[in-house]
Amino acid sequence: MKYNEIIRELREDRDLTQKQVADILGIAQTTYSQYELNKRQLPTECLITLCRYYGVSADYVLGLPKNLKYPER
Repeated sequence: MKYNEIIRELREDRDLTQKQVADILGIAQTTYSQYELNKRQLPTECLITLCRYYGVSADYVLGLPKNLKYPER
């Protein structure tokens, strides 16, 4: 699942409108809509705010697997 689908699902699961989430982020509803439609990339600041608001990790929002292994250095 792509992050734009995940942020839409998180919003809908909490019965929030795009306007309500946009207000939380301090942006216009049209800008937030573009994030959900994958027409604009989600800035890191917004990602962090959404993670804190929804109580989820950035890995979850970004669709990274739980058992992701990083290469040894």
